[in-house]
Amino acid sequence: MTYNPKSEFLQEMITRGFLQDCTDLQGLDEKLLEGCMPAYIGFDATADSLHIGSLIQIMMLRWLQRTGHKPLPLMGGGTTKIGDPSGKDESRQLITTEIINENINGIQKVFEKYLSFGESSTDAKIINNAEWLDKLNYIEFLRDIGKHFTINRMISMESVKLRLDREQPLTFLEFNYMLLQAYDFMELNNRYDVSLQMGGSDQWGNIVNGIDLTRRLNKKSVFGLTTPLLTKADGSKMGKSANGAIWLNSDKLSPYEFWQFWRNTLDADVGKFLKLFTELPVSECERLGSLEGQEINEAKVILANEVTKLCHGEEAAINSNKTARKVFTEDGSDENLPTLEISNLEIIDGISFTQALVRTGLVSSGKEAKRIIAGGGAKLNDKVINDAGYMLDAAELHKTPKISASKKKHALIKVI
Repeated sequence: MTYNPKSEFLQEMITRGFLQDCTDLQGLDEKLLEGCMPAYIGFDATADSLHIGSLIQIMMLRWLQRTGHKPLPLMGGGTTKIGDPSGKDESRQLITTEIINENINGIQKVFEKYLSFGESSTDAKIINNAEWLDKLNYIEFLRDIGKHFTINRMISMESVKLRLDREQPLTFLEFNYMLLQAYDFMELNNRYDVSLQMGGSDQWGNIVNGIDLTRRLNKKSVFGLTTPLLTKADGSKMGKSANGAIWLNSDKLSPYEFWQFWRNTLDADVGKFLKLFTELPVSECERLGSLEGQEINEAKVILANEVTKLCHGEEAAINSNKTARKVFTEDGSDENLPTLEISNLEIIDGISFTQALVRTGLVSSGKEAKRIIAGGGAKLNDKVINDAGYMLDAAELHKTPKISASKKKHALIKVI
């Protein structure tokens, strides 16, 4: 990077590793120095929570606000009805407006943790693109907006090429998505004077389309900024674990499980994740990331504490840390562990230990459960269980037993 920005926001983006590409870095820097600037990132409402695959974008909005600008999370109440084909091998399942609205309510809770809302110039505002997309007249839209897009360019987009090259169907519905996302940028520029759209690197084409459309129709200079595709040091994708997505809402994933995910970070990722997902000074992130041996494990605890504090609050971070220490160091149990609740009717004949491992989410399948049992890694109240057919009877289940799959995965079973 040859250009050294003067604005605090871009300085943070570059030193912390958020920046992949920018349409005009110097121009954006100068615009940021003029004063409070509104910027947005779009989020489709395909689930009732976001997972950590979206956390890098959420942290960008948080840094934008911290450095004196206005974050505008854009909910895709309109575009979710179509589905973004970017990075997808097949069409998304269409969902109803009612479900989309329920999902937006769940996602809003995530943003309330990370951003400050109110009436001041830098306070965040959640916007729903259904406000304008649901009212579009199709013929007028084609005439006024469609004429600025060529089929030649649209089929050159990565999201389209991916499907066509693999000879997989791309519906006309999805083909329209890039027009609507470009229209979003233009509308936000009109309504809220938005000058910047941010997003993941897979959104580059959609962002550039929005910039071109806004410049053509609004005669204004606007900018785009993308983040790198984030992967772990082992090459696996951020956002999911072996047992599913790492959700940001506590009703989807307990704070302890969230904390534990970060505690299990690979050594090589600690420094990078500290810079991206915490607000510790960059120099401290780099120092912690360079530690080795037992000391890097302490750095992982700091990472888990800091990320959990931002997402679930300080008390949740403290309790999760205590639970981990009690479970792993003191070889005990704790009520903050993930808990499977089952009814009395379900345990008349007991349940198999293999089934318990699967139902608590400690393993993803019965096959995996049997493999761990055979390897001596499965425990009931810290006692190794070697028999895949072992049955937990009602009396045992009423004592709220702890079951474990390897040294790091634990859960309780509670009869209700």
